[in-house]
Amino acid sequence: MIGRTRSVVLTGLVGHVIEVEAHLAPSLPAFTLVGLPDASLNESRDRVRAAVTSSGLSWPQRRITVNLSPASLPKSGSVTDLAIAVAVLAGAGLIDARQAAGAVHLGELGLDGQLRPVRGILPSVAAAVESGATRVVVAEGNAEEARLVPGAEVTAVSSLAELAAVYGNEDARPAPRNVFSRVVTTPRRVEPVADLSDVRGQPEARWALEVAAAGAHHLLMVGPPGAGKTMLASRLTGILPDLIPADALAATSIHSISGTLSPEEGLLVRPPFEAPHHSASVAAIVGGGSRIARPGAISRAHAGVLFLDEAPEFPSAVLQTLRQPLESGEIVLHRAYGAARYPARFQLVLAANPCPCGHFYGRGDRCTCSALARRRYFSRLSGPLLDRVDIQVEVMPVARGASDAGEATEAVAARVREARGRAQARFAGLPWSVTAQAPPSWLREFTPRGSVAVVNAALDNGRLSARGADRALRIAWTLGDLEGVKAPSLDHVARAMILRSRENPL
Repeated sequence: MIGRTRSVVLTGLVGHVIEVEAHLAPSLPAFTLVGLPDASLNESRDRVRAAVTSSGLSWPQRRITVNLSPASLPKSGSVTDLAIAVAVLAGAGLIDARQAAGAVHLGELGLDGQLRPVRGILPSVAAAVESGATRVVVAEGNAEEARLVPGAEVTAVSSLAELAAVYGNEDARPAPRNVFSRVVTTPRRVEPVADLSDVRGQPEARWALEVAAAGAHHLLMVGPPGAGKTMLASRLTGILPDLIPADALAATSIHSISGTLSPEEGLLVRPPFEAPHHSASVAAIVGGGSRIARPGAISRAHAGVLFLDEAPEFPSAVLQTLRQPLESGEIVLHRAYGAARYPARFQLVLAANPCPCGHFYGRGDRCTCSALARRRYFSRLSGPLLDRVDIQVEVMPVARGASDAGEATEAVAARVREARGRAQARFAGLPWSVTAQAPPSWLREFTPRGSVAVVNAALDNGRLSARGADRALRIAWTLGDLEGVKAPSLDHVARAMILRSRENPL
């Protein structure tokens, strides 16, 4: 006798629909699990047996072999507990085998038969629906999150006994409800609503922030403590447009796997903001794990902002790991049991003091750092990393008595939306939608020759690298979008090169 059903396992953000087969043979009682399970999945044999008997159902006294197919795919976690139990019960004839085979089952079983929620339900259900399996059974604590996936027919149950009753078994005895009604999560940090008008002075830095938002450019702010770098960075997400549906689904899926999703809030609509402390490890930033790696801060910042305050204080190894995802927009984490691929297309915002004491700008008489100490401190931000940062701006100390509040977030956000709209119209039908993602071939073909000549001259005399020249052209196009022109002029290129290098290259 064979019982069949389906479940989903995740490799990174990619969900794989697997078939769970249970073969019951008339032999000495045994329970074997095959199909490359890890240690936590192997333990499901004991959880499933206890859950079945606690639900008032008889455990088949047979030799039970459960196969997780495809057998070549490594599988981990407890998400397949429910599917294994359903396959065994279907093979024993204790539930309707046809109903069991037609659904995807996701959830962890407790020893008392209660069904407990698990992380990563959103990408798992999305993978099931994409494969054509629209009927999904989940724990009650995962129901809200599962229903975020369009086209999913979600059945939420609290216990194995409740599901057995749905599948036609009248002898099942539900256990008392326990406290595991929801998956344990780490609350996502939600920044307080803050307005750009809170920032006093700093017109140049505010303008650089607007340009960065309009073109999705990376940004470096250098200045003494108290100049407003952190205030500016924390207000960047306020002027960014809402997430497009594809980015919203990807960002929400990442937070689901990370355990930082609040299902009642629905899909993420606003760009996320991640600000890890400078003591964070490489695994905390890029992701980590012994078997299949979990997403880190750069993936949780996908489609949003990754802010590194006091950037030179971060370990060099952490800063260097940012170079590859800044170019590719994703991170691939290789482990012994497979590679996990997570999207990581974020806007990087760095804030740094000019020296260890922070008082070199504007108040040089207070600076106690030697020239060597200043160079050594700032050199922690390596040249290859800085070359990938589009806009670099100096944030000077605010003069005493400065009270000009500048424009509010709403006004700046409106201009950013208009600029993004012009870029999207220009790139219609192309694989990218923002200026910062435009490839060099496109930039060289459609930028006016006079503007390209200025950048080439800076490239020839060593003021810009080849990568820096391309990024200067991207900034020039963004400046043109903010002003509503069809192509960047020489003035736009000159201003872009100033934003690019923190000095006038002409």
